[in-house]
Amino acid sequence: MTVANGKPICVLQVHNYYREPGGEDEVFRAEGRLLRAAGHRVIEYVRENRQMATAGTLARVEVAAASIWARDSVRELADLLRRERPDIVHFHNTFPLVSPAAYYSCRRAAVPVIQTLHNYRLLCPAATLFRDGHVCEDCVGRTPWPSIVHSCYRGSIAGSAVVAAMLIVHRLLGTWHELVDCYVTLSDFARRKFIGAGFPSERIAVKPNFLLSDPRPRVGAGTYAVFIGRLSAEKGLHTLLAAWETLQGSVPLLIIGDGPLRPAVEKAAREIVGLKFAGRLPHDEVLAALKGARFLVMPSQCYENFPLVIVEAFACGVPVIAPRLGSMLEIVEDGRTGVQFAPGDSKDLATKIHWAWTHERPMEVLSQSARAEFEAKYTAERNYSMLMDLYARVRPGKRGR
Repeated sequence: MTVANGKPICVLQVHNYYREPGGEDEVFRAEGRLLRAAGHRVIEYVRENRQMATAGTLARVEVAAASIWARDSVRELADLLRRERPDIVHFHNTFPLVSPAAYYSCRRAAVPVIQTLHNYRLLCPAATLFRDGHVCEDCVGRTPWPSIVHSCYRGSIAGSAVVAAMLIVHRLLGTWHELVDCYVTLSDFARRKFIGAGFPSERIAVKPNFLLSDPRPRVGAGTYAVFIGRLSAEKGLHTLLAAWETLQGSVPLLIIGDGPLRPAVEKAAREIVGLKFAGRLPHDEVLAALKGARFLVMPSQCYENFPLVIVEAFACGVPVIAPRLGSMLEIVEDGRTGVQFAPGDSKDLATKIHWAWTHERPMEVLSQSARAEFEAKYTAERNYSMLMDLYARVRPGKRGR
């Protein structure tokens, strides 16, 4: 890769790490490496939520206030902008220690702002559009009172009230409409959701996740099915386990991951024939396991955003079995890069898994198409080109306002 138009730029990346590592962190790091490899100058401003784990009551109150207006982040970012003079500030996650107030530092410094929307936090305090086992859009485009009533943020009324207050305050201040030059969603589905909630369509672009390095396609047809992800309700673990009870050991399954439903998965591994649980594995071992699979199963009951594991599966030439739900409808094409099933329907999932397991030749065609999809859409080179196009549209003199 080479620098666009032969001229390097300086990008300030801003990210608030969560307590548990996730896909957002990986994308933040990957984009930084991608830009550096192309010769651009990259500066980072990061905060970490791990410091909140041992915080006392007073500190937690301060963190709650900071999620609305983090004075320390605003001050530190202003100093960094004066010192480094970046061309663009690219935000990934601001919640809770950076806060949307950081955009104001960028406006005062006359530096354009890009915000990647890795989740649905600006529409839903829980960030998932998922509640009580089903998709929920009660707060989309509305004042988010329902999130407080249902304790949507970490099961806490107080915590939900704080996040709702953050959304309301910055909606009233016009932060979302006036301070961000370009939003980036990971799929057309997510873009439509934000536009439907009132975000300006002309400032929302789509750029999917990608892989910085190519793991190369697998060799062979694969000898088991695999699930890789967080072990939680919205990921459809109950649907997955119920489907494997129906299959009665006819298809071996490997589950990789960790989360609140780990005890249920460990119990299922003892009771269901053919089910093996590996827990959390290092990334290189995850990729090796993925290459040994005939297909990846994604039984999610939430909309999802753009799981990196799907990109990894396509890169490895592994088809994906996914629900007809949200962004999955556009990422996994039924009969071309994978197989779709009815969301939350364990019997339909079992039927589709049985078909995929017993039709090796058609699945090999899907495998080749999945790999072609990766090469066309999700390589580092393709993503770099898209990123440069986004930066070009917000550079000073092209902002349009």
